Amino acid sequence: MSTDEPRPGDKRYQIVNYVGIADQLLTTRANQILGVGDLPFAQFVMLNHFSHEPDRARRVTEVASAMQQPQPTVTRTLQRLVRKGYLEVRAADDDARARVHVLTRTGKAAHRRAIERLMPEVAARFADWDERDVETLHRLLFRLMRELDEARGGAPAPRVTKAARRRERL
Repeated sequence: MSTDEPRPGDKRYQIVNYVGIADQLLTTRANQILGVGDLPFAQFVMLNHFSHEPDRARRVTEVASAMQQPQPTVTRTLQRLVRKGYLEVRAADDDARARVHVLTRTGKAAHRRAIERLMPEVAARFADWDERDVETLHRLLFRLMRELDEARGGAPAPRVTKAARRRERL
């Protein structure tokens, strides 16, 4: 191991650890807030993904790759959103046998309502922050996110078997 590589106690390691802890805490809180409106955070994240280009149709494999999740997991989440009327399934323009998912007006509205429910919590977390600190954190987290995105190399998410999930629970 080179001396540049982060180790426990190294601030770079701690940053990655803190980001993971913050993710867990934020996800739990978002589920508490959004669960009231029957939109678990995983479904909100999926709607958020579609909301960036709301008119673009997406295949399941494309969504799974972008979200780095196993295709069966993404398929189940997409099916739930279709049942709620937030997404619709259409034939792909380039291949009538293939199916694509598109964000609906109802889905756009649900996404907007979810953001409105989350914003008071977001505002509360940053209420005592100096604007320069918010700007610095925003800039540095964007940089980290961009570097992580570029480093993933387009590799598909690993398929998790039932046996592997059982081993993880033990």
